[in-house]
Amino acid sequence: MSLIPADNAVAAVAGLFVIAAAGFLMEKTRIGALLTGAVWAILFAIIASNIGLIPQDSPGYGFVFTYFVPILIPLFLMKADLRKIFFETGRMTMAFLLASLGTVLGAVLAFSLINIGDNQAAAAGTFTATYIGGSVNYAALIDLTGLGRSDPSFVASATAVDNLFSGLFLAMLAVLPGWHWLAKRFVTRDHSQDAVEEQASEPEGKATAATLLYSATFALIVLVLGDVLTELAKAQFGEWASNWRYAIITVLALIPATAFPKTMASLHGGYELGIGLSFVFFAAIAAGADVMGLVQSAPVLIALIAILLTVHAIVTFGLGSILKFSLPELITASNAAILGATTAPALAAAKGWKDLVTPGVLVGVFGYAIGTVIATAVYQFWPG
Repeated sequence: MSLIPADNAVAAVAGLFVIAAAGFLMEKTRIGALLTGAVWAILFAIIASNIGLIPQDSPGYGFVFTYFVPILIPLFLMKADLRKIFFETGRMTMAFLLASLGTVLGAVLAFSLINIGDNQAAAAGTFTATYIGGSVNYAALIDLTGLGRSDPSFVASATAVDNLFSGLFLAMLAVLPGWHWLAKRFVTRDHSQDAVEEQASEPEGKATAATLLYSATFALIVLVLGDVLTELAKAQFGEWASNWRYAIITVLALIPATAFPKTMASLHGGYELGIGLSFVFFAAIAAGADVMGLVQSAPVLIALIAILLTVHAIVTFGLGSILKFSLPELITASNAAILGATTAPALAAAKGWKDLVTPGVLVGVFGYAIGTVIATAVYQFWPG
């Protein structure tokens, strides 16, 4: 019996929001900054549910699973102008696609070598999603596969191990340019000049009540249209078509983002709203985690992710060298795939690669656009 009764859905969801807010607050502290806010939200939710502060399951959590995840996709993609991504960052787009190939091959090899039972296909798709896109794609596959409801302890453990390896992988990317025996195997290009900064800049402005409302309206309309098309696809092709729900929502979100980029760029606050809701979603998953189950599944996940990221690195940097990409281009592309659109430009800026800062953002957003589609295909066509 928890302090907040499971049948009090509003109180249970309020508890999740408190935990999500605590995650953001921890990010601002010196110690808390060592981990991401999402990790803190997960840890707080695990602790709170296991000591009886919040329930491990509640109808309120079901509301979060049902409605928050699909809304995240259009909120994250509302400024993903595919024309800008392809035509202004051509080389980086190709490098990013190479990194995405490395992720897919890594997932296939890792999950072919290590059998984790009933979660095999779901986990393969989920890790493909997060290592091409990011949190929104990860959340979409967790919901699509039912992994969050069937095995929350596995998801909580997977998220914790994923964040651990992401930090280690980022550290490795940061030191790669200093490995001269490796750097000399790549072509040399001057990345100190910012070529697309002015082109890629967004209209100035800040989030207001109106832009937040417009953003939420856009996300809800995309969700409704996506569900209508999914139902039509199910009627035409059968129940299996429902597995493409999030891929359909992704395409619908990308159409106005690409067709009307200036209008969509003026809707400030949508991305930030999506980040906040994603923290609540992670807290809802973690609340159902059993600590003992989490500990038992961690060693297997460590092996899986280690294999996946090793293959990703070999494919990205091995083929990238043959295809004449520079080491900074490949580091930025790999960073955007594994960690996302925030760390890729940050590392590029820190290294003085000025002309890779904006492309790092754009290919990271491109990962949000294609991650769910590719991961859904991995899950859908996984043998067995």
